[in-house]
This record gives sequence, C-alpha cells and structure tokens, in this order.
Amino acid sequence: MGIVIENLNFGYTPEKNVLSDISIRIEEPGLYCIIGPNGVGKSTLVRCISKLLQPTSGKILINDKNINEYTIKEMSSVLTYVPIPSASAFPMTVMDTVLLGRHNKHRWKTNDEDILKVNKALKIFGLEDLATRNSNELSAGQYQSVSLARGLVQETKILVLDEPTSNLDIRHQVYVTELFRELSIACGMIIIMISHDLNIASKYADEIILMSEPGIVYKTGSPNEIITSDNIEFVYGVTCKVLFDFNRPLVSLGSALSDDEIRARRHLSENLLK
Repeated sequence: MGIVIENLNFGYTPEKNVLSDISIRIEEPGLYCIIGPNGVGKSTLVRCISKLLQPTSGKILINDKNINEYTIKEMSSVLTYVPIPSASAFPMTVMDTVLLGRHNKHRWKTNDEDILKVNKALKIFGLEDLATRNSNELSAGQYQSVSLARGLVQETKILVLDEPTSNLDIRHQVYVTELFRELSIACGMIIIMISHDLNIASKYADEIILMSEPGIVYKTGSPNEIITSDNIEFVYGVTCKVLFDFNRPLVSLGSALSDDEIRARRHLSENLLK
C-alpha cells in the first residue's frame, strides 16, 4: 500500500503551472499533513491524488498502479476524498447523507451492515442526535462532521482530507485530528490531511509536507525537521519562535514580514543552498 508521485505538474491553463515538479513517496501507514500558505496548490495536489484532476505531466501511483488505470469504481474502493464541505442544498437527512459513503460497496442498496456502520460513525462524530435532521439545517461545523463521517464509512485504506477541521471549534479540531491519528495506527491507514494549524500538524503528524510558492514541495520530513523558525519565516513570511512540548515543536508567532523583508530572506536562503 502506498502513494508515489513523480515529477507531477498541473496547470488550470497552459500558460501557468499550479503544481511544479512535485515528487512525494508515502509508503507507510500514518498521518501526513500538508501545510503551506494559501494559493500554493495544496487542494490541487490532493485533487490530483484523488483522480479529480488530470496532471499535465508526471505520474501518480497508488498501490503500484497508475491512477489512470483505475476506474471510478475501483478508485472509490481504494481511496476516499473528503473535500472542504459546502452547505448541502438538498433536504437529505444526516443519516442518508452519511449512507452515501456506503454506495461504493454495493451501489444503491442498503443492508443492515450499512446501517450499523453509519450509526457507529454518527456516534464517533457526536451526530447521533442529529440523524433525522436535514443536512441543510446544520451549522458549518456540524455539516463538516457529517462529511467526515460519510468519508469514514467508505472504509478505504487511503483517506484524503481537504482542511477537515476548518469549520470546527478548538475541541473538535483536536478530537478529529486525534481520531484520524488513532485510525492510521489501529487500521493501518494512510491519512493525508491539509491543515492551516501548524501546532496541530506538529503534534499529530507522522510526516509533514511543506508547500511553497510557486506550487512546489519545499520540504518533507518529521515535525521536528519541518516546523522550524527558518522554514516558517521563509514559506509563510512571519517571524516566530519554536519551542518544544513533549518533544514536538510548538510555534509561537511573532509578526508578519514586509514583502521586502520576505524577498531579502528568501534571497539569502537560496544563496546558502547553492
């Protein structure tokens, strides 16, 4: 089981790449966090991995098979993609919405096992009291939990999550990230999640993928290797101090750098790397 990305390029127009020469290997179960500023291609990357976008060049292998060789049905049995949720426009109950995640198993039929799995997922995400509510009546955070529950009941070994905690309060952000960390260990899953919270990524990730302009993977490695003041200042353009809590980096942010300061620091860093 694993994901191998080699020399991946993607652009929404021929004139400009959004992703440039990306190579990543994810070959062990674990929680992998993708971090980076807005607009560097994080969501585009996970959509390419999920076969929702076709790269302009390069290749993606899932379980040693090129994703171009997978049918839609085959992909749904191998990988689950949970996008940033948008409010449901349809008056479908929470139960029925989560049941949609089971349709990769046996089309549109529902059996007792499906109901059991869905009820378990509703309980895990604290949604059991909302099972008969319409999804379009929920708050953004509640609907995000519904989307995550639907992804979980699909029961694939690879789970790709686009900002799964973006609408959640602090308690639920921690709970959900801990849950996926535990699932990666207990179920031998590869879980890839985009996060804007550096401290959550640092605390729970096995490996962090740090993306930067112009759509590149700047560095990959353990939280201790990636969450450094130099890396954060270079990629995000903010000063910070990095402390350690239980042997994990903890970021204390300072102030935003000016555009001139960012350019000067990047120029210095690039010269040091030559």
